Amino acid sequence: MNGGRHRTAGIDVGTSSVKVAIARSNAGRDGVMEALVHQRIRRRNVGDVITASFQEACSAVRCDLAGLDYVCTTGDAESLEFATGHFYGMTTHARGAIYLVPEARAVLDLGALHSRAIAMNEKGKVTNHRMTSQCASGTGQFLESIARYLGVPLEDVGTLSLASKAVEETSSICSVLAETDVINLVARGTPTGDILKGIHVSIARRLSQLLRAIGARGTVALTGGLAHDAGMLGTLNDVLSADSKVKRPGVHQIGVKTHPDAIYAGAIGAALLGAYRHEQRRGRGHASEGVEDGSHSLEH
Repeated sequence: MNGGRHRTAGIDVGTSSVKVAIARSNAGRDGVMEALVHQRIRRRNVGDVITASFQEACSAVRCDLAGLDYVCTTGDAESLEFATGHFYGMTTHARGAIYLVPEARAVLDLGALHSRAIAMNEKGKVTNHRMTSQCASGTGQFLESIARYLGVPLEDVGTLSLASKAVEETSSICSVLAETDVINLVARGTPTGDILKGIHVSIARRLSQLLRAIGARGTVALTGGLAHDAGMLGTLNDVLSADSKVKRPGVHQIGVKTHPDAIYAGAIGAALLGAYRHEQRRGRGHASEGVEDGSHSLEH
């Protein structure tokens, strides 16, 4: 690209969906997103979904693979043949979060199979992180499973939870116990909104512990598949506000914010990191690529 401006693509392959971002930026700074594509996997061949998503994004900006300076993957896409390089998910989510919410100094990534809290500095360098345990009770897949059992479309979960006037908490330790709790609540005729509010509270308590573990304070960016769940966002801020009033080690004032493009944070970060890496490659004569460790930092 002329004038140091590069067009790069970021491909984020998760458990349940593929996200693609195409950006124009100056070595990863002052990025402008030209295309954002999201496709669910849903019993489809993952490779086909990646190809279709990438082609859709390229079509939106009228370019092809040859027209991209760098194609960067993240998530479960290390072996993608046409990619130039790969970055770890924590690195890309931190970079994407800084782009979307510049004042954030931590990220809460709520994925389908796990949730993770990532602390970072003002340049997007990861400084600490924690993940939930293997149990799925604090994940997007768990919430989707509960919504399906209750007969509620996933997009309506947040609205019903926000409208709830009571909380029926479920187990936050084990997904099996939580599902049993939900079955019992349904049998007792508990309103659906109250059950969903209880699920949100249980998840929020686990996430609050993650944020305390990394020493988060100030603004936290919410990313991942649950980033658009208004009930989850509201409940999380309520729980964090209550926690901040308890004076004990590791508890700080925290506020969680999201962004309309928050589900694309990993792909956006990958695209911007790709531009940065492209500049490095040009400077060192196109050295060999591999998995990056995210040890560098970037200005927004």
